[in-house]
Amino acid sequence: MHFLDQAKIFVRSGHGGPGAVSFRREKFIEYGGPDGGDGGKGGDIVFEAVPGLNTLIDFRYTQHFRAPRGKGGAGVNRTGAGGKDLVIKVPVGTQILADDEERSLLVDMTRVGQRTVFLRGGDGGRGNASYKSSTNRAPRQHGTGWPGEEAWVWLRLKLLADAGLVGLPNAGKSTFINAVTNAKAKVGAYAFTTTRPQLGVVSHKGREFVIADIPGLIEGAADGVGIGDRFLGHVERCRVLLHLIDANGEDVGEAYRIVRDELAAYGAGLTEKPQVIALNKTDLLDEELTEAISAELREASGAEIIPISGATGAGVDAVLDKLIESIGPADSSLPADEQPNEEDDEPRQWSPLA
Repeated sequence: MHFLDQAKIFVRSGHGGPGAVSFRREKFIEYGGPDGGDGGKGGDIVFEAVPGLNTLIDFRYTQHFRAPRGKGGAGVNRTGAGGKDLVIKVPVGTQILADDEERSLLVDMTRVGQRTVFLRGGDGGRGNASYKSSTNRAPRQHGTGWPGEEAWVWLRLKLLADAGLVGLPNAGKSTFINAVTNAKAKVGAYAFTTTRPQLGVVSHKGREFVIADIPGLIEGAADGVGIGDRFLGHVERCRVLLHLIDANGEDVGEAYRIVRDELAAYGAGLTEKPQVIALNKTDLLDEELTEAISAELREASGAEIIPISGATGAGVDAVLDKLIESIGPADSSLPADEQPNEEDDEPRQWSPLA
């Protein structure tokens, strides 16, 4: 399945149905009077976050979504049927953004089963029975129904993961995620082997957590160099970052600074997240050289360094222990500032056109 993390779509709720103009025609009833029913309400546009999806690829081929309109009213005071709501299923972590220069955030779908009434359908028109009065005994006017709402919006997916994997190209990120999960990420001896984010589930010491691997960052990524920093949005929600550094690089301290500078340039609080720094590919070095390079990296980062080898598995358990420690209790989910309110269990009505 192809990965797509943003898409632009058009949505429109249903128009309300027209009211009816009708008069009673019944045997033995001398004065029938008006009995036209109201029109039905148009269908709503509803977004629902569902499990099992991690891409927006479906929205590349289907970009227009229109809810059905309400049915017209009928005689004998019969109200028209309402249009069926159109439920658009999106992956958990999808953001709905306005189609403006700022791409302002409208809705953030962060929980499985979360439903949001995004556009409300138009109300049905009044039938002529509702216009009856003491001075207007045989009204022939009726309502045509209120129009629905429409909008162009952007969908942007930010994968929900507990830990994010960052580093320069060829730092061994794909090898590491393959060693600790069943992600089956592509591995190759060239830069940018990973061209799209990968998700994997880690099982370690009775705990499970999700780790996300994004394409490697290079100097100038914030300005669009290489693949750029567009995929950093997928680690915004992570509670800890795992920074892998190639022990065989020319300058491990510079490698660390390049990635940290790109995280700072991107913003979104990425440099403020807890980080675990691992010196990877140490199986290609002897113990003395590994210690010397670790000391150099420790001086550059000011943090504890864990020597590991994704290929042999050496040191991997120590890294997973650190990640679990930073992730916290198993029952915690999103950061405190993103925790959903219990009141959000009910569908929320939202209209960007209001």
